[in-house]
Amino acid sequence: MARRYSLYLVANMADLQPCPLQSALSSSCPPDGRWQFNTNVAFRCSADVIIEIYKVLKYTLFWNSQCLLSHSSDGLLVARYHKYNLYFEQAFDKPPQAEIITFDTPFAGKFGLIICFDILFRDPTVALVERGVRQLIFPTAWMNQLPLLDAIQFQRAFSLGANVTVLAANIRRDRLIMSGSGIYTPFSATYHHAKKGEPEEGRLLVARVPVLDPLWVGQGIATESTSSSSSSATDSGYCHQDSCTDLPPPSSVPPSYITFTSSMMYDPFKFVLLNKTEDKLQVCDGTFCCRLQYKFLTQGKELYALGAFAGTHIVNGRYALQVCAVVRCADLDTSSCGQEVEEAESKMEFVLEGTFETRYVYPSVLTSSLVLEQPQTLEKTADGRVTMKHWNMTGGLVTACLYGRMYHLDKE
Repeated sequence: MARRYSLYLVANMADLQPCPLQSALSSSCPPDGRWQFNTNVAFRCSADVIIEIYKVLKYTLFWNSQCLLSHSSDGLLVARYHKYNLYFEQAFDKPPQAEIITFDTPFAGKFGLIICFDILFRDPTVALVERGVRQLIFPTAWMNQLPLLDAIQFQRAFSLGANVTVLAANIRRDRLIMSGSGIYTPFSATYHHAKKGEPEEGRLLVARVPVLDPLWVGQGIATESTSSSSSSATDSGYCHQDSCTDLPPPSSVPPSYITFTSSMMYDPFKFVLLNKTEDKLQVCDGTFCCRLQYKFLTQGKELYALGAFAGTHIVNGRYALQVCAVVRCADLDTSSCGQEVEEAESKMEFVLEGTFETRYVYPSVLTSSLVLEQPQTLEKTADGRVTMKHWNMTGGLVTACLYGRMYHLDKE
């Protein structure tokens, strides 16, 4: 495909690498003397290397990169990345250290490679971004978990929070709740999220995106007129007046606002209910506080809550978080707040804000039937305050979230 259409192609596959038992890395060498890695490979092919491609694809699914890297000047294999953060992958080994892998293109500059669970961790994903890589390619087999980590929800959130382009290709497996792929820039989102029961077939997504690589010789950093801060005002003017930033200070929450604890994503969130048509609320988990100003525009017979969590997630992975989230509860009982919900009727204008001890905060707005909406404005200050404002909501709100990752605390 890459050869025929003269394009760059990234594929996810398995890679077998010999592991000499007497090598310096023998302490991590498996007993059978070989590593098996979850791997991304990037190709750019031309007609004069078709014989080499035939040899590889006809005889084996695994190959030693040493054989192919020597052909990179011909455009055969331009990059190979071994997944570092495994997720219940007994067939694969973890590389001795995280690889920071990129490749350059003549049309858009530099791209970085990551796989699936990597996107939740500092290495290699944030390490790539901190080195100036602003275009990431992301094959994944992502198990959707509402209300905070649906595939398209976090793909979009990472693109916005890190100010990068993410090209995400998810596998489709209904029995494992895997679905959702997209092309995301800080300005736009083109995505598809198949519903359970729909035919399990692929979907081709095509989008024109800006070049974000600042070092690309053909063009500087692109700008677009559709950035999140350029949306027009709503008729009511409620959530984008100056008063919308007048959120309650930590000590001003009335005692009538009862805080309760409920499990969300296996973490004990502190919640407070949205009991009025419009209000200002605050909820704290220890010293970490989340603030919300909201006004319901349409309100179904649904229960909503504002949640806060600060701590280490320890189920199916270990990573430190600070999260502010407005969620639709599964029913009218407070114990259902934090459970998975896909549909909602209620629409609101809101300002969601938290003061985070990390600069890595990923925002998202997910509405009914798993439709993404672009926040109207996102603001960050030097003291860690992150504010997300949204109005003109077109679908019922499922989740509005500021997902903060405390990478520096992951190993504590």
